[in-house]
Amino acid sequence: MKNNVVVAGWGQITQPKKIKAPADDPIGLMQKALAEAASRLNDPRHLSQADGILVVKSLSAHYPDPAADLAGRIGAHPKFLFESRIGGNSPQTLINRAAGMIARGELNMVLVAGAEAYVPRTGTVPGTDRATKLDSALLQGIPEDYDGDDASGVTPLETQYGIEHPMQGFPLFETALWAASGKSIEAHIKDVAGFWAGFSRTAASHPFAWSKQPRTPEEIRIPSTRNRPIAFPYTKFMNAFVTVDQGAAVILMSEDYAIKYGSARGNTVFFCGGGYAEDRQRYMIQKTDFTSSPPLKAAVDKALERSGKKLDDIDAFDLYSCFPCAVSIAKKMIGISDADPRPLTLTGGLGFFGGPGNNYNLHAVATLCQMIAEGKVTTGLTTALGWFMHKHAAGIYSAIPPDKDLCAMDIEDRNDYLTGPYPIEIDPAPSGRGVIDTYTIVYTRDRQPDYAVIYGRTSDNLRFIARTREDKHVFNSLATECMIGKSVRLSCDTKTGLTIAEIPG
Repeated sequence: MKNNVVVAGWGQITQPKKIKAPADDPIGLMQKALAEAASRLNDPRHLSQADGILVVKSLSAHYPDPAADLAGRIGAHPKFLFESRIGGNSPQTLINRAAGMIARGELNMVLVAGAEAYVPRTGTVPGTDRATKLDSALLQGIPEDYDGDDASGVTPLETQYGIEHPMQGFPLFETALWAASGKSIEAHIKDVAGFWAGFSRTAASHPFAWSKQPRTPEEIRIPSTRNRPIAFPYTKFMNAFVTVDQGAAVILMSEDYAIKYGSARGNTVFFCGGGYAEDRQRYMIQKTDFTSSPPLKAAVDKALERSGKKLDDIDAFDLYSCFPCAVSIAKKMIGISDADPRPLTLTGGLGFFGGPGNNYNLHAVATLCQMIAEGKVTTGLTTALGWFMHKHAAGIYSAIPPDKDLCAMDIEDRNDYLTGPYPIEIDPAPSGRGVIDTYTIVYTRDRQPDYAVIYGRTSDNLRFIARTREDKHVFNSLATECMIGKSVRLSCDTKTGLTIAEIPG
């Protein structure tokens, strides 16, 4: 007998920057989000009956066993505890796993929660009398004992050339999309700012958004004192905003449990199917195409097939939106046209709603579930992204119960998740002729070009990474004229040991 999976509760919390009470740490925010989720049950005390707790890894605070800590705070004694790895795909990946376990009858009620407390502030640590500054993950970094292979999204070679963080890496995809558009940089960025402004308007009306300020396309695309250029072609308002305090949670149950413990309030929300995939081309330096993402397509295709849905059945999307390029590539891979009227975000995205570390997607899921319960949406799809277009998860939620069994879903994806072409071979010390595939210019805080990084191919079709000369004319050429496909001359700078690409003209 098929065991349907129901999202019986969902909750979100945004902790304001200025508060009178002591600030909650991430687990405190998770606890409050779960309390909100439990308010949808016929008795909130049923939360303690959970037999599974899965927690999205927090980066703003390090916990040895956060799932156990959370269980203790809510008085639960689950038989299954789990913490995710690093990556924005984590919430949906955890939901997929929990749903599979429920479908197989291994668990009946599973809590999935996550939160970040990035805002530096002085607060009282729960359980103690001492006050401490809750430092952001930008200061704490990855825990020293973390042994996952996803602690970094780049290779040491890329780090050597100044590509390390998302704000430096994702612009490489946008530059490639600019070239593919065939438009001038002004026309391309005008298009980008136009749809990004729409995201800001969505955030402005979301009750849990960090930013309630809608932005015009001009505010987004034109550099200013409040909107400095970060890395070409992106300004600050095109970047994810991570310095937020936000938490979210969902309660998953078997349909039988949902009938027993759930609430008749609003439409029942079914989890219909999910998918997960990773790129064989693990790092950006290994990628052969900066305008596509085979694993994103694979994850969505799996979710659609497992749910028995077609793309036309989807009423609304929340496409992972750390940067505009992530949305553009998702549209391309899924097959969503520019003229499609269906919403691409339900929250406003990471740039405006807020980008709480690994956990943004759980806010998208909670928002979608609320919309389904209220009858605003019948069926919706969310996508979730880890690192530089590397790890992808997708989930489909609906008021209509699925007609397929989800027992094998998560097991299949854990055993078979790699997709796409094999990595391009790298030449770490190239010389001679090369061709540009993509590039970015990284700026200083006073809005001046700092350095430019080029990804390209040698005459032997090997990947190279290089800096350019630090020359204002070179920077200006890269920012105004599309150099992708142009030839460069590669040589080694004996002072720095870096490869230098000489730009023509």
